[in-house]
Amino acid sequence: MIDIHGVIPALVTPMNPDESVNEKELRNQIRRQIAAGVHGLFVFGTNGEFYAMSEAEKLRVLEITVEENNGRLPVYAGTGCPGTADTVHLSRECEKIGADALSVITPYFAALSQKELITHYETLAGSVSIPVILYNIPARTNVSMTPDTVGKLSKIPGIAGVKDSSGNFDTILQFLEHTAGSDFAVLSGNDSLLLWALQAGGRGGVCGIANLFPRTLVSVYELWKKGDFAGAKKAQDSIRAIRNCFRLGNPNSIVKMAANLLGYPVGPCRKPFWSEDPAVAEEIARVLKEHYAGTE
Repeated sequence: MIDIHGVIPALVTPMNPDESVNEKELRNQIRRQIAAGVHGLFVFGTNGEFYAMSEAEKLRVLEITVEENNGRLPVYAGTGCPGTADTVHLSRECEKIGADALSVITPYFAALSQKELITHYETLAGSVSIPVILYNIPARTNVSMTPDTVGKLSKIPGIAGVKDSSGNFDTILQFLEHTAGSDFAVLSGNDSLLLWALQAGGRGGVCGIANLFPRTLVSVYELWKKGDFAGAKKAQDSIRAIRNCFRLGNPNSIVKMAANLLGYPVGPCRKPFWSEDPAVAEEIARVLKEHYAGTE
């Protein structure tokens, strides 16, 4: 088992102009994140565009990440698929390559019951020997894990935590309540709730904005850990302006567009999830200049 805590960047997958994976820039971004003091590396999650990548591409991204990381930080791999068999297969392949933990989104597209969710995760946990972290993001999957389900799953050996991207702080609170007294890790998948999740008893967060300002996100955790709540809150509040840009389009494309404007050539999102609207780029550039000049 690994120590699941802190700021874990939800790494974007750098792309070349032809939408192939930019392996050189992926290595650059991994080194950048490690230098910033993050507490783990998470590949092919939502920000990593798992939904638009082949299995071979995912495994190659993981190979590069494990190699470049060289054992310095825990490596988390997103392996959730709509079907249980495919999820087990991809998870086993990632375990072979060297992932330290799995982040597993709920099955999506087709409706399913909480009982079916439990069976899905129980089957997966029994099929691998590395920790499984549940991933709740109902706005994208149309499937919502209830607190009672998370409580039941937390008792299954191998299921070590949950990442909640519902955006509802009360959901995080209920996940904490239903897993109280255990070593189960509750993580915020919404960067805006990182500090508040920590205050409530959570372990940290999986952060998309860490692709832009990893040191800022790390400082939220480190200042909070030192007892400097005012400093942590100042750092937490500082990301609001860029997160407000999410109203301009798909958050994944906004993060990549902002990264490119900051001088990190991570390229485009794969189409159709990419906007080349000059008005959007202009607004993001304005926000970056006005709020984040000199920020790393």
